[in-house]
Formats: sequence, structure tokens, C-alpha cells
Amino acid sequence: MKFLGFIVVCLTGAMLLYGTGEFPDWGDPHSPASVHLSNDYLEKAFDQTQVPNIVTAVLADYRGFDTMFETAVIFTAGLACFLLLRDFREKEERFYRHTATGVILHVKDSQKVLLVEREFEYMDKDWVPSDLIIKTVCRILIPFIQIYGLYVIAHGDFSPGGGFQGGVILGSSLILLAISYNLKTLMRRVKEKVLGIYAAVGVLIYVGIAAICMPMGGNFLDYSKLAPLLPSDPHHVRALGMLGVEIGVGIAVTAVMVIIYVNIVSAGRHDEGL
Repeated sequence: MKFLGFIVVCLTGAMLLYGTGEFPDWGDPHSPASVHLSNDYLEKAFDQTQVPNIVTAVLADYRGFDTMFETAVIFTAGLACFLLLRDFREKEERFYRHTATGVILHVKDSQKVLLVEREFEYMDKDWVPSDLIIKTVCRILIPFIQIYGLYVIAHGDFSPGGGFQGGVILGSSLILLAISYNLKTLMRRVKEKVLGIYAAVGVLIYVGIAAICMPMGGNFLDYSKLAPLLPSDPHHVRALGMLGVEIGVGIAVTAVMVIIYVNIVSAGRHDEGL
């Protein structure tokens, strides 16, 4: 069976490589994209979308369907990781460390659980002593990283950034919390159900904003029809619509990043791992 899978992968890879031979040369000014689309985007993007960042205008407006399905693919990746790796079985043994003395307790009875507060802390079999300097520095940095992530999402229409980039930054700040402290600390602050809800809500925000345009008399993803609902300059409505979908993308990317990380490093147990 593995040999058959290997053959399928090799044949698929060979077909993809063969297909790249039909692609135009890198940077070819006479390629279809450069001749038919690039000039049109450069000349008309700002007038049609009121967004100075042409990349955002292309991704969230002209290619809005493509970006929406990319967000759905990210959500599907997180869901697949959860379904394949999540393990709900009770842990047979646990390790605790007495913070005052450093004594390690090995509890083999799965029914016995110590209260982890000031006296004890969780640890795993490959426990690395916590470092006060690392914890303190990360505790100071994480809020600033999150503020920067929100800035990247909010200003994606005016400067480089957007939902995907900002979502990765926010997700990285939560992963940094798990690395500097431990996985249990992250899971106590961000529950698994909350991550799943956020991942779905992010996609629904994108789809919802796109769908609202239809009852308002426009097409799916026609942000200009949102003008009656937004107390703003009618010429700036498309930019506000793109900001809304970028927020949805950022929420979905953040949640899915953490879901994938937690399930991979802990083998689906959500108890041990970086």
C-alpha cells in the first residue's frame, strides 16, 4: 500500500512539473497576466476600491472569491488536524513539580489530580526547568506583539499587511506563551472550544459580509452596496467592507494556527509539549 502511494505521489509530481513548462517566463511583460490584468489593476484599483494598497484591493475585492475559499481551506486544515490528532483519553500518569523545593511528584493514578496553584506546577516527562528571564521577557513582549498584529490587520488596506499576516502574528504570540511557560498555561487561558468557535466565526464573518450585499441589491462580495448600513463616505464603503473580511480572516488564521500547533506538539492530548 505504501509503495502504491509512493507511485501516485511521484506520478502526480511529474505531471505538475511537466505542466510548469507551459508557464510564461518569470517577469515576462508579454504574459497574459501582465498584458490583460496588471495594467488594469494599476490604473483603476484606487478609483474603483478607494484602497491605496493595490495588493489588498486585488485579494479582497477583485479576487474576493479566491481569498474566501483560501480562508475556508485554512479552517478545513485546522478541522482535519483536530479530527486526526485529538485524543480524549485520560492520561494514565502525571508529573508535578513543587515550586518551593523543586521536588518532582510522579502520580501514576489517573484519578488523582493535584490542584495546580502556587505550590505545584504541571510538567511533562521531558521537562525543562523554567527560566524566570525568558518568562518575564515573553510576558512583556506578548502584548506588544498582539497590538502589532491588530495594527497589521486594521491597516492592511493602507499599508502592507492584512488578515493573513496579522492572524499569523497573533497566533505566534499565543504560541510564544506556550513555549515560554507551558502548554497547560496556554490552554487555561484559551480554551479549546473558544479556538474552534473563533475559527468558524472568522469564516462566517467573511461569508456574512459577502452575503449581505445580495439583499442590498448587489452581487455576492459587492461591497459598494453596504453604503446604507455604514455611516461613512460612500466612496470609502468598499474599503470598509474589505476591512471587515480581513478581520474575519485574521480571527480564523489566529485560531487555526493555535489549533494546529497544540494538537501537533501534544499528539492531541493537550497536556504535554512545547
